[in-house]
Amino acid sequence: MFKLFSALFALIFLVCAGLQWNDPDPYLWICLYGLAALSCVLALVNRPAKRFNLGLMAMYGVYAVYLFVTEDGVWSWMVDHQFDSLTQSMMATAPWIENTREFGGLFIMLIVCAVNVLVQRKRTDNDLDTAQAQPSI
Repeated sequence: MFKLFSALFALIFLVCAGLQWNDPDPYLWICLYGLAALSCVLALVNRPAKRFNLGLMAMYGVYAVYLFVTEDGVWSWMVDHQFDSLTQSMMATAPWIENTREFGGLFIMLIVCAVNVLVQRKRTDNDLDTAQAQPSI
């Protein structure tokens, strides 16, 4: 089941990276989504990547906090704009739409990386339990 999760999110993140070409800051977001896709590919092939994922989580978390509290960020969207629809088109007069959408993307990437860390930890613990249970010859 986890391999399906990893493959699905790797594909989703690669598609999201490809869709960033029309973004005001495409290279940043292509890298962010590409790194999340790499995290999923590493999980898919069962490569331990705890430090890599923790680093991504820290990076995504810091940037998400910034987008939450910045002048035209998520907080502004909630308080000043009373949760206006995020499906309307992007306009220079409504930068909170872009920042809130970006916050959502970062949050999803952060959660997926956290799942990758937790599943890898569980796999490692199970491997240790299995190795300890086997008698030595």
